[in-house]
Amino acid sequence: MDSVLSVIEGIGRYLLLIRPSDILDVAIMAFLIYKILSLFKSTQAGNIFKGVAVLLVIVLGSYALDLRGVNYILGHLLEWGVLALIILFQPEIRRLLEQLGSKNIRLIKMFAPQQKISELEQAIDQTVVACTEMSRSRTGVLIVFEREILLDDMIRSGTTLDAAVSGELLKNIFFVKAPMHDGAVIIRNGRILGAGCMLPLSKNVNLSRDLGMRHRAGIGMSENSDAVVVIVSEETGSISVALGGMLKRHLMPETLGQLLRNELMPSNEEEVDKSRFALSELLKSRRKGEQNGKE
Repeated sequence: MDSVLSVIEGIGRYLLLIRPSDILDVAIMAFLIYKILSLFKSTQAGNIFKGVAVLLVIVLGSYALDLRGVNYILGHLLEWGVLALIILFQPEIRRLLEQLGSKNIRLIKMFAPQQKISELEQAIDQTVVACTEMSRSRTGVLIVFEREILLDDMIRSGTTLDAAVSGELLKNIFFVKAPMHDGAVIIRNGRILGAGCMLPLSKNVNLSRDLGMRHRAGIGMSENSDAVVVIVSEETGSISVALGGMLKRHLMPETLGQLLRNELMPSNEEEVDKSRFALSELLKSRRKGEQNGKE
């Protein structure tokens, strides 16, 4: 009993020594470790990270067993370890910094005046119309809607434009014999800024084998940014959307339009659309009721 009380008293004295800054320090470290592990999860970098962990265990074991030769070799390897990790994890580090930057941009936009969304809404409508027609003709399409993460490097890889989005323009760009039909169209704030742009291919080895280069490029773009990518298959004519490394396939035109509005339009505009939809459904139901009453 006395030993239990002494342990409780020791824990109490230890808790009194904890400062608020210590709690904040532990919370920050836990968050960083969680983000690093989640970033490396299900990627090739995850295997490298496991290899580094095994190497550290070997180093600790060599110190414990006093293996001087192994300590000498591994000690020199660890001197260059930081530089090697930066080189190996360069894509993951860049992705993490881009995510942090996009969050800062979101905070800035919360206090900035909202831009007019009529041009973006028109761009979505014209994209749906163009994709519907090109789906019927089985014309390959790759359209990227930029969001917080800027895609200037991708835009410079193609032909720079500054044009309003229209169905006819999109169909001309992706026409089979057009010089820019194999690349991607990048849309920012409802305007086409680039066409014939090259996108990074996905590194996900678990993708279905029936997905072509256009789908892999769309998924790769969504893995490396927060963009929304619309894809039309040249073989089947099916419409797909890549978002956050995931692919939503075989979409109907109505579903495509609703998905783009949900992802690209502000929340208050979504509520207006929902209220309009509910009002229209209410009016339709009343009209049907009146017709049934007359019959």
